Amino acid sequence: MTVDDACIITCAVSGAVANKQQCPGIPYTPEEYAKEVRRARDAGATMVHIHAREPNGAPTVKPEHYKAITQAVLAETPDIIINYSTGYVGIPMAERVGHIVELKPEIGALNMGSMNYAKYSSKRKGFVFNFVFENHFDDIIFLLERMKEAGVKPECECFDVGHVESVQPLIDLGVLTSPIQFSLIHGVLGGIQATARNLAHMSSVVPDGSTWGVIAVSRHQWTMAGASAALGGNVRVGFEDNFYLPSGEMASSNGDLVEAAASIVRLQGRKVAEPGEARTLLSLPLRPDRSGVA
Repeated sequence: MTVDDACIITCAVSGAVANKQQCPGIPYTPEEYAKEVRRARDAGATMVHIHAREPNGAPTVKPEHYKAITQAVLAETPDIIINYSTGYVGIPMAERVGHIVELKPEIGALNMGSMNYAKYSSKRKGFVFNFVFENHFDDIIFLLERMKEAGVKPECECFDVGHVESVQPLIDLGVLTSPIQFSLIHGVLGGIQATARNLAHMSSVVPDGSTWGVIAVSRHQWTMAGASAALGGNVRVGFEDNFYLPSGEMASSNGDLVEAAASIVRLQGRKVAEPGEARTLLSLPLRPDRSGVA
């Protein structure tokens, strides 16, 4: 990827943890997802990353909720690239990927390694949360095999440099095929921290010919979006990772966050990708198979 390539903006509209009490714009119902994705698409997003919710806001992996949300999104925004999460803790692997196997989105995200995953409060002098996020190679292989069988392109989510370099045995096994799509995640305690220098190094070990983008938590999202755009990478924003605009004001919708990201991309001299350009860059079919959610 180079700075001459169009920049793909992904919007992660909800996540699985935060709620409306923390940020009123987080969608719960299919209709709310559809409206948020429409706002994001109008502002420049070409891909939506979905963690499904039940209408009461509870996170879920049930395919019927993913299907209802996706149908509502596509009715409102038919050209958007659909990307599902598998990032759940404490449930069987078959359930973590069941919605992808059944519904066949264009992209399925998966975590590429185990790590301490924590948030520390210096004010409280203690951890807000602190657990081991386990993703060993057997589980990664299982997810990749199921995605390959379903015809879904994996997105390798990497919280540190070693996670990027872990793709080599998976390529050798034939469960992962180049070109690979990477998301380089910065700012989670236990993983690599959010600095432009860290991103420059981490992106330097991405295999030639592959695509990559940055995910950063909280207000680090904006520094890292600028760094990624300058380095030739793609950008993800959205309420899963951050509620606040560069000004410090809480965004009223995901569209506000995407609009800010698009401005940053253009200030780096890049253009914002349209869906057709994004599919070409990601080696996706220009006409996606929507039969799983029909």
